[in-house]
Amino acid sequence: MYEILIPVDDDDDRARQQVEAILEMPLDHDELHVVLLHVFTENDEGASVGQLEAIRAAEDRLDEAGVEAELAESSGSPAEEIVAIADERDSDMLVLAGRRRSPTGKAVFGSTTQRVIIDTDRTVVVRSVEE
Repeated sequence: MYEILIPVDDDDDRARQQVEAILEMPLDHDELHVVLLHVFTENDEGASVGQLEAIRAAEDRLDEAGVEAELAESSGSPAEEIVAIADERDSDMLVLAGRRRSPTGKAVFGSTTQRVIIDTDRTVVVRSVEE
């Protein structure tokens, strides 16, 4: 089994693009274990990961492709939690969504993406997504 951790924020389009990045890879879908993770930084309303539209969009796209997904949630600093959960689960790969930037801005990823890349020794795929 090959585990891919997809940290999903609140953006439906980015979540779908992260899933598309996986589906485009030459991987046996029957051997995939995909974990959709959302890290809550604030959750005054007590929402659960399954209630988030972006998570549901990613889960629906995986379902269409015949890939089952597990949902996971955490709270705290997104970059720290993503790396910690990837380590705890011994994930094989992380798939992040990076925002498309100007030529100058391409030298620097968003802070969460950059922090995850720096802080993990796992394979990280960054899918550039148009805003």
